[in-house]
Amino acid sequence: MDGWMDLRTEHTECTRDIKGGGAMASIKVPLDEQQVTQSHVEGKHRLLAALHPDRKQERLFVPYKPLSDGSSPAEVEEFLERAKFLVEDLDWLLALPHDRFWCQVVFDQSLHKCLDSYLLHAPRGLDLTTPPSSPTATQMQRSLHKAVFLTFLRMATHKESKENFITPSVFGEILYENFLFDVPKMMDLCVLFGRGNSQLLHKMIDNIFTQQPSYYTDLEQTVPTVLQVFDTIMDRCGLPCDTATQPMKLNAHKQPTAISMTQQDFVDIVLYLCDSTSTLHAFFTIFPAACSTFHSHGFLCRLTAFYETVVSELEKALRNRNFQDESLQEEVWRRLSHSCRKMLEMSHLLLHHTCLTPILEGAENSSTFAEELLQHFTSFLSEKRFLTDYDQLFPMADQVRLLQQALPVLDETRTSYLLQGVQSAWDSLGRRKTASSSPSASRGAVGGTSPSGLQVPRESPRGADAPPAGSNGAWCPLSEAELDSMLSCIRDLLPDLGDGFLLACLQEYHYDCERVINNILEDTLSPGLDALDRAMPRPVKAPLPAVLSSRSNVFDDDHFDVFRRDQVDMSRISKGRRKQQEEDARELVDNKQHVSEQRQRYHAYQTVVDVQPGDYDDEYDDTYDMNQVGANDLDGDSLLNRRPFTVPRVLEGGSRAHDEEEEEEEVDIMQRKNPDHFVQDPALLRERAEARRAMQQRRSMRPDHLQGRPKGQGQTLETVLDRRKKEANKSRGANHNRRNMADRKRNKGMIPS
Repeated sequence: MDGWMDLRTEHTECTRDIKGGGAMASIKVPLDEQQVTQSHVEGKHRLLAALHPDRKQERLFVPYKPLSDGSSPAEVEEFLERAKFLVEDLDWLLALPHDRFWCQVVFDQSLHKCLDSYLLHAPRGLDLTTPPSSPTATQMQRSLHKAVFLTFLRMATHKESKENFITPSVFGEILYENFLFDVPKMMDLCVLFGRGNSQLLHKMIDNIFTQQPSYYTDLEQTVPTVLQVFDTIMDRCGLPCDTATQPMKLNAHKQPTAISMTQQDFVDIVLYLCDSTSTLHAFFTIFPAACSTFHSHGFLCRLTAFYETVVSELEKALRNRNFQDESLQEEVWRRLSHSCRKMLEMSHLLLHHTCLTPILEGAENSSTFAEELLQHFTSFLSEKRFLTDYDQLFPMADQVRLLQQALPVLDETRTSYLLQGVQSAWDSLGRRKTASSSPSASRGAVGGTSPSGLQVPRESPRGADAPPAGSNGAWCPLSEAELDSMLSCIRDLLPDLGDGFLLACLQEYHYDCERVINNILEDTLSPGLDALDRAMPRPVKAPLPAVLSSRSNVFDDDHFDVFRRDQVDMSRISKGRRKQQEEDARELVDNKQHVSEQRQRYHAYQTVVDVQPGDYDDEYDDTYDMNQVGANDLDGDSLLNRRPFTVPRVLEGGSRAHDEEEEEEEVDIMQRKNPDHFVQDPALLRERAEARRAMQQRRSMRPDHLQGRPKGQGQTLETVLDRRKKEANKSRGANHNRRNMADRKRNKGMIPS
């Protein structure tokens, strides 16, 4: 084009004839050294390098735009048309010969923008959903996904055949100078195409870093940018950053926190965290050499501190927020749990590739790596939340045991202290360690189950774990989106197989795509899988039981159980207290029948029979008469000569005047019995005093038999009698005579009966 005609006249000078000994030898020339001849309109020819901008064909590659959920039919049609153009253009690009392909790749800027737009906007593993209303769009997305991957794969290959290749050093310069690849692009490639293509991606990225070592320098400069992602999330959540070098602003306290920020901002932060952690984890998994670079910059310490601070804050905010859409809350919870698991797995990858692998491979300085590993484990003790979640997914006891087997000279005291610290972290958080599956069998997102899916730290915001992905209720460690992505990768290579058969194969081989594809192609499936129908469709999920039918409540089957009764007796429902209930309560209070019954009982106690002196029976045994409490007090009143029994006023039916007459009669009787002598007879008083002194003198002269003989030698009769008397009368004095004094006051009328 542009004045150039008849491209068929061009030829490539790829061979050189060397004559020697009558033999013809063909020497392959790399593409960067090849030259071609092109003819002009006027018939002139000129010699150009094989990689020259003038050899690029004019073709416009449109950028990629994703199809969002709930798109209108017009948007779906637009997406299908754009995706169709992209697939056709990429298929055309892949069909070009080696020299033409590289001319287009190096010099076509529209192709660069197209590929960059796909890496930026293509749905990730958790975003992959199958719109039920547009299966055509789903199939088109798969075709485009495959075409983009094959394009990048060819771009990362410097030698396609013996005839078509590029000098390795020149290949590295082409990639680096033309920005065909960079570290962020390689990270996006890992997270987009890593599932089922990990080996190809590993060879592809390893070849790029091998042919162009300058990418290691770029990787060193990428680590501070990744750490800045953590600081940004903490700053948006209103949390202090440990690495902040600038003084805090005066209005910093006004910044919204994870709880006070808007719902959209909170969801964006969780999605940002999920995308960042998923990308880093995929990059570490596919390209383990990057672990050493990140580890040398203290990435592990920053990651554990970030996990300890931010995860708890986000979980607390997620539980306390009121989401009008419960499905959105479950989706945010699933993303947060997925992020937590990926951070824990990243920590394990960093420790495994930088410390544990050299020890297991028998490196010379194994003791140095062991010391570094133990130091990292010890630093985890202060991060209790991170430590318990990490121990649930990757048990520390197993790693310490493996370390002891590799290095028998390991300090036993230090390892015991470490394991005790792990158990103390579990106890301090009040959690119990549950049995978890192996990491290889549980590689997937956790939604509501914590690394917490491991199953570690968390619960669903509604108190229950999110339903596991999979089919027909079978437990699956992967999310629904990741499972669909794996099935899509297998169907790209084996389109004639049914989803049901592929699901059974994935479950059998622990959701390892590469093993499934390899066993199907080599026809080495297990007998159980070999007997299945290979076109078997995906089983339909069993519907969840209804909440109302499975609930259990103390009010089940009562008169007001509206969930099980269609008709409710409305007569039993009233607002406030019923009028009939008020009448019943008033009638109950006005009923005095029990008062009449009690009056009859108390009238029976009004008659008291006095014992006359002539009625005393000498044969009567009065031994225990003295035990009557208050019967013979010093005031001369006896129990039999007390005043008549007083009927309670509640039970009396007489008037107040009658009561006053009875009280006056009682006063006259008491005055006659106990006359009040203003001056007593002095002679009588002297006699009483002399009698008291004589009694005290006799008591003082009486020998003390209470002490008695030493224990074990027996006691005399006097000692036994004195001790018995003391035991019987020791409560008469001091403050131990309350009962007798109370009876005495009651007999005198001081206490109402």
